[in-house]
Parts: sequence; structure tokens; C-alpha cells
Amino acid sequence: MNQIKFLAQLLIMANALFICAQTSINGTVKDSNGTPITGANITLNTKPTVHSTTDALGNFSFTSIKKGTYSLTISHLGYRTIEDSILVDSSNTTHTYVLNTDLLNLHTVVVTGTFNPRTQLESSTSISTLTAKQIKQVSPQGTASLLQNIPGTYTDASAGEVFTRVYTRGISAAAEDDMGWYYVSLQEDGLPVSLLQHSYYGPDLFHRVDLTTQKVEALRGGSASITAMNAPGGVYNFISRNNTEGLSGEIQTQNGIQGEGNPTHRVDAVLGGALGNNWFFNAGGHYRYEDGARNTDFTFSKGGQFKFDVTKENAHGYFKLYAKYLNDYTNRYNGVAATDWNNPKPAFGQDFNSTALLMPAFKAAIPDGRYLNEGVTNTFDPSQGVHAKDLAFGFDLFQNLGNNWSVKNNIKFSSKSANWQTSISNAFVSISDPTVYYLVSNGNPFPVGQIVFRDANSGSELARIDNSGIFNGNPSEYLTNDRLPNDAVLGTSTWYKDNASDEIMQQLTFRKKHENHDLNLGLASGFSDTSVFTQGSFAFSTYENNPRMLQVTLENPNEPVLALSDSNGVSNYGGLFFTNSRATATQLAAFANDQWKLSDNLELDLGLRFESIKHKGSNDRFAPFNQSGGLDGDDNTAYDNNILQPTGEQDNFNYNYNYLSYSTGVNYKITNDAALFGRFSKGHKAPELNYYFNNFSNVPINKKGEVQDINQIELGLKSNLKNLSFTTTLFWSELKNIGVTNFEFDGDTNSIFYTPIQFNTSRTVGLEWESVYAPLENFAFRFNGIFQDPKATKWNVYDAAGSVDMSDDSTTDFSGNRLAFNPKLMLNLTTEYARNGVSSFIKWQYMGKREGNAANAFQLAAYSIFNAGLGYQFNKHISANIIATNVLNSDGLANFFGANSFGANANGATPEYIEANPDASFIVVPVLPRATLLQLNYSF
Repeated sequence: MNQIKFLAQLLIMANALFICAQTSINGTVKDSNGTPITGANITLNTKPTVHSTTDALGNFSFTSIKKGTYSLTISHLGYRTIEDSILVDSSNTTHTYVLNTDLLNLHTVVVTGTFNPRTQLESSTSISTLTAKQIKQVSPQGTASLLQNIPGTYTDASAGEVFTRVYTRGISAAAEDDMGWYYVSLQEDGLPVSLLQHSYYGPDLFHRVDLTTQKVEALRGGSASITAMNAPGGVYNFISRNNTEGLSGEIQTQNGIQGEGNPTHRVDAVLGGALGNNWFFNAGGHYRYEDGARNTDFTFSKGGQFKFDVTKENAHGYFKLYAKYLNDYTNRYNGVAATDWNNPKPAFGQDFNSTALLMPAFKAAIPDGRYLNEGVTNTFDPSQGVHAKDLAFGFDLFQNLGNNWSVKNNIKFSSKSANWQTSISNAFVSISDPTVYYLVSNGNPFPVGQIVFRDANSGSELARIDNSGIFNGNPSEYLTNDRLPNDAVLGTSTWYKDNASDEIMQQLTFRKKHENHDLNLGLASGFSDTSVFTQGSFAFSTYENNPRMLQVTLENPNEPVLALSDSNGVSNYGGLFFTNSRATATQLAAFANDQWKLSDNLELDLGLRFESIKHKGSNDRFAPFNQSGGLDGDDNTAYDNNILQPTGEQDNFNYNYNYLSYSTGVNYKITNDAALFGRFSKGHKAPELNYYFNNFSNVPINKKGEVQDINQIELGLKSNLKNLSFTTTLFWSELKNIGVTNFEFDGDTNSIFYTPIQFNTSRTVGLEWESVYAPLENFAFRFNGIFQDPKATKWNVYDAAGSVDMSDDSTTDFSGNRLAFNPKLMLNLTTEYARNGVSSFIKWQYMGKREGNAANAFQLAAYSIFNAGLGYQFNKHISANIIATNVLNSDGLANFFGANSFGANANGATPEYIEANPDASFIVVPVLPRATLLQLNYSF
């Protein structure tokens, strides 16, 4: 019995000693005003490392901590990170910490453009950060519209959420409207959203911003040459929400109007926390439904995405499983007609703020040229726009291996598809222009006589004309009192595209710290299997603000009625465009980077990257379907007489592109809050798949594309003072071997073609800056911008003289002109105020004058946009915000498409053309009109 009592007492004493050997750490985190900071990340370097986050009162706690000395790290975006050494003894400890504001996040660790995480101040790159607070200040009109807030970044979001353009420092020439992210990488958590780009298939199709994004890191040029896959122009990395110890989340509803009262509705949600035993999760996404910024007769956008990740942490690192499912419909705007080359004004009753000029909703069944014998059709409905789907999942691993070695591997699998059902082009085509009748069936037959236009919905006759005089230079004559709006039809095509890609990508990095060296070695790889099918048919619709589809017939006396369109107004089934191609792209890269600490204040950054890209695939040759009476065998239907179909022949390609890029940077730390940096980079850009798909239609692919060369030099200063924080960078960039081609239309043969490629060079010198000045605790000014001189140092444009026939072709030399679509000046100025739960901001965005083409014959005038917001925090959980974009409804012009005629392009508007056609109309794309949103947030 005594032995039992002794053992019991011994167990009690051991347990008491164990309890006494453990204690808790409690703390509070506040800002310099004494306001609690919610959501600060707290890390304690126990084994395994433990994490916590501050609650709504700024409090955090660690329990059951063994005695010893630990390092405690506290960080929060927008504040300077602090570290504290804590001695844990037998008593519980309580600490209070004050985080000082980091106005430009210069003391915040960044992971983009560098192989080893480091603060912005220590980095020898031009990098900016957008916080969750700044992201919420932007109306959710797409990825590109958000990136307008990054200094030195040119964005064109005038088409909507997709079909956007983003580039930096004049590295822009091949970033056309249908491939606007050509030189830059759009990333999520360090890996590209998509490895591929080709016409109407870009990364913005598969990316949406919502509450799951914690911050954006934007790298301009520089080290992108050695850290990104085939993207030397920059990296825009959207980083997801971090792990949190306690359960936390946010729900946000947004309701508002765009343009002339078009409603928009959206809900976002995110939830995250610990699952126990060092397991963490995050999940969230959004759904939205809206009528768009301009007037259409259909829902412009609907859909959303869901994202989640699960992380297991251990003593040596972590393992993360993540996934995303995107299922989204949206559309894009083409442009608006204008007159007056010197001061553009809307033409034909259109409006820069509200006119969409898109075909209305209808459902047509258009024969699929690939499967005519099987009777397969493609449903075409312009209200569908582009249906983008992306199912992606991946694994992210980081482990310390001991002896100052670590490994990180991020691998992602994805299956993407993008189905386009929309209109391409919206040009003015006069009823006296033979083109409109030739387009019915490529002149087989050419309809001459009484043409009758009926409303495709109601069947009522809108106009009856006689076009028999047009071959003698006489206009078409109306036979009744009814007339078509503007005496024209909309020169447009049904644009049906099916794109699909399956992708695997990964980046493996080994890191070794040795004395004054921080060495990173690694491999990056990507594999894509893609296919593209494009089919275009002419479509009859009225040329007016809200186009109506037209059913068109030829009704000559004593002759059978000839249907020039089907009942929906679709004509020349599948006869305008045909592409059926497939390809695989393999990207392999090996890289090495050394951060060499030469002294306490001086670091040298040396990096090399060898990249190998292989493109293998084929294009189908095609020819018109040849059968009396067309596909249906009916001589009285002309709209199915010219369907393009494969001939059975294919043009194959199999090319490799190998190149070595390098980048050298230096960072000199002047003080703990100031640093100088410089960098020289030589990068390359291999062709994208559009080179094969677009430039070799029905001809052999007899040569590989040219690799573009990018040389960049930059010198910068970063400084963080008490009330002022700024970065400024002087840069020089040169882009060589730019392949330039134009998309043109041959009116004689009714064929669409690309002109032969011309190889050109551009150079840009500039100064970019980013600054925040906070004279008062609750008041701040943010000012960033760029001043640059973009030049086309060597620039030739091919003139096809309006036909496929090359006998009368020529080239024009525009060397020395201003580089098109690059402004000399871009500015962003924001004032922010926050106190006692009230917050507000006013933002001014200025876009300088830009040249509209290589000839510098037409200029897009400078414009300003004002955004504003007002918010109130009712309590620690509930807040409300009102956000207005383009408050003054600016009608600034973002893009220029050339003359208002079917198949025209911007470079066709030469000085000679404008002088000869001073009253001609042309196509411009205005910025998006005013949008006003009410946001309601509940966070916990």
C-alpha cells in the first residue's frame, strides 16, 4: 500500500513539474496610435514552429510553451516587421508590441522576382505591393483595372475583364489586343496562371480577383528575365491569404450600377483557420451577375470561382495542397465609331460611355466545317461571350534539409477551356458597298437586284432596296419609304472559338546558405497540350446603338426567293475564318542565383537562366465546301454555299528555341531605412503559338519564329522616413527582333490574311516613382507615376495595298517615330483619410497622350479618371463602403482600331489616308464609364 501511495505521489509531482515546466505567452499588438491591430501574424520559433494571429482587440496567445528562450516575429502588411527574444520561465508572460507604419511596405518580405524571400528594401529590383486594403478600393472590373495602380504599368482594360493589355517600360510591341500579356507573367502564388498565349487566349481569361487574394506583388522588368518563364517584361503575382491560428473569415456583398443604370451584383467569402495538430485551411471565392458597363440586351457577365488550400506544418517546413475551380461567362467590347481626327467625337448617334455595338442575343446552329458529313453544328449565341473554365490543383512543399540546405517545390496541374461566342469587328458597311453582298457567299452567287431586310425577331420588313447600280458607281436605291439606320449594316462576324489546354508546371529550388553567399539552384518546367478551332460567319444586323439582327433575301420579280441569310441573320456559314490546329509546348529551364554579401551594407545579386522551349503541332489546310446548292443542296439558300472545311492536308511545325538570360543586381544599404540599387538584365522572348496559328494559313510553316531580345538597365533609390516613404527608378530598355504583322481583309477575294512579318526595334528611357506622404496620423497622400520617352528606333510596316496579291505590296519606314500606345506620362494620386471608424479616399489617374499607330498619324488624347470611396466601421465585425469609379464619366480613349471599315487596322490610318479622308469615321475604344458600388462586409 505504501508503495502504491509513493507511486501516486511521484506521478502527481511529475505531472506538477511538467505543468510548471510549461507556461503561456500572451500579448497585444497595437499601432502607434494605440489602436489594436487585427490579423497580425505571430510566429514563435519552437519545434515545430507555432503560429497565431491577433484578434479584433489585437490580442494573441500561445499556451503550453516549455521553458526556454524563443524568437517571436510579428508582421502585418503595411507595418514594419519586428522580432523579439522572449525568455519563458515558470510564470506566464504578457507583452505589448507597437508596430510602426511601413508606408510603402519596404520592410515587408516579398517573394516575387527573387529566389529567396527578402524585404523590398533589401531587394535589387523594382517591385511594388498592393495590399488587401488597396485592392478593396478598386471596383472589381478585372485584373488589368486593378494593376492600373502599379507605377510604370500600362494597362488597357477598356474591353472589360478580359481581352486586356498589360506591359511595362515600352516592352510592348507584340502585346496586341488579342494577346495583351505577351511579355509579362500573370501568376498565382508563384506559378503562371497559364503557360500559353495565342490569339484570344490569354491568362486574364482564367484569373479573377476576390477576397482570397491577400496582396499583389508586381515586378517590372529586371530579374523577371531569370525568375519567370518566357516573361522578361515583368511578373504580377497574386498571393493568397495566409494561415491563421484562429477561425476567421469575411463575407462581402456588392451591389451597384454601371453606365446608364446597368445593375451589378456580387458576393465574396473567405474562411480560414486551424484544423489541429499544425493543420490549417483556407477556402473562399465569389459569384457575380451583371449587365455590364455598356448597353446590351443580355447579361454581360456571370459566374465565379472557388479556391481552397490545406497546409500541414512541421518542424522543418510545410506541405500545402491547393486547388481552384473557375467557371465564368463574360464578354468584351469592340469599339465605337468616331469622326474628327484631331478631336474625336462619337459618330452615327453612338455614345462613348454607353454604346456597345455588339450583336444582340440569338441562337443559331452553324455547321461545323470539321464534321460536315456527320451533320455536326455549333450553337452560336452572342450573349454567351467567352465561357472560361479552369480546374487546377497543386502541391507546394518547403523543407529545411539541415546544414543550411532547404528545398522548395511547387507543382500545378490544370485543365482549361475557353469557348468564344461573340462578334468580331463592328464596322460601318454601306448598303451601296459591294462588300456586303459579296460576303453572303464569297460571290457564289453574287446577289443583284431587290434586297429585302427584315427584322429577324418580328419578321417585319425594315427596308427594300435595289443594288443593281453599284457596279456602275451608283448607290443602292430604296424601293419603299422604309430605310435602314445610317443606310448601312454592321460589318461583323460570328466569332466562334474553342480553345482547350491541359498543363503541368513546376518550379524546384534548392537553397544553400554558406558564409556570405545565399545560393539558389533550380529547375522549372512546363508542358501544355492545346487545341484551337476558329470559325467565322458573316452576320447581318443594323448599324445603330442597339443592333437588330436582319433576315435578308433577294426577291427579284418572277424569280425564286433567294435566302441570303438564315432566319437569325447569319450568312456565309463558316466562310470567313477557319483555323483547326493543335500543339504541344514544352518549356524547360535551369537557373542559378547567388546573393553575395560583400559587406554589411553591400550585396551583389548574380543570376543565370537557360531556357529551352519546344513547339510541336500542326495546322489543318482548308477549302470551301463544293456542292451544288450548298450544304443543304437547295439552290434557294445562299448562306451555306461556302463553308470552309479541312482538306485532309496538314502543315506541321516542330521547332526549338534555346537561349541564356542573365541579370546582375547590386544593393547598397545606406541606412536601415534607405538603400540604393542597380541592375542590368539581358532577357529573351520566344514566340507564342499564335506565330504558327496566324501567320501560316493554308501555307507551309517553313521557318521558326524569331526570339526577341530585351536589354534593360535600372538604377533606383528606396527610402523610408517617418512621414515619407518613396522609391524612384531610372531605367533604359531595348526590345529587338519585334515581329510585326497586320490583320487585313481582301475585298476582291473576301479573305482575311496576315501580312508578312517585319522585324523591328524599340527603345524606352524613363523615370518611375512611388511615394507615400503621411503628414498626419490619419491622413496620407499616395503618388506614383512614370515619365518616359518611348521610341521606335527601327520600324517598318508592310503595306499589302488591300489585297493578298503581293505584286503591288511595299514597306514603309517609320523609324524614329514615337512608339505606339506608350504614353510619355502616367500618374496616380490618392488621398486617404481614416479616423474613428470613418475612412475615405479620392484617386486621380492620368493617362498621357499616346500615338495610335506606327505612323504617328493619329493621337489618342490624354485623359483623367477620378475614383472615390467612403466607408464606415460600425463595430469590429461590420463595415460598409461606397466606391465610385470614373466619377466624372470621362470619355477618354484607350485604344484605336483604324478606319471604320471591315478588316481595317490601326496602321492603315497613315498621314496620307487621313489627309485624303478628313471626314472619314474610325474606330476607337473608350474607357469604361462610371460604376458605383455599395459594399457590406462582415468579418470575424
